[in-house]
Amino acid sequence: MPKQPNPIDVQVGEKIRMRRRLLGISQETLGTALGVTFQQVQKYEKGTNRVSASRLQNVAEILGVPPSYFFSGEGEPGDRESASATEIADFVSSREGLDLNIAYSRIGSRALRRRILGLVTALADGTADVGNEMP
Repeated sequence: MPKQPNPIDVQVGEKIRMRRRLLGISQETLGTALGVTFQQVQKYEKGTNRVSASRLQNVAEILGVPPSYFFSGEGEPGDRESASATEIADFVSSREGLDLNIAYSRIGSRALRRRILGLVTALADGTADVGNEMP
């Protein structure tokens, strides 16, 4: 029976993938910067291969985040928040999620971003009145 990756390694890998895709960096480009193959980057992102402390420091520098970024904002592995965080990471790293985040971050007005967030939240909660056309 194959050994399952440690949940912490999976979490770190998801954060690497999410940040890499948010910056528009390919696995090959990240691998070249790290001196490894893109297949090795894939294994890091899946959590099948652990990222050493020194390599994680290099990844953090390349992706422009502190090493703590890969551990912050998550609950204990296996709890409900971690499952939700995994779903969020999967969405954000998808083409649709990436496009949405890039477009949203390009909106200069904080007030407009808040209104858009309110609309999306209302749509997700089913409280938005989408049946009425605007005049």
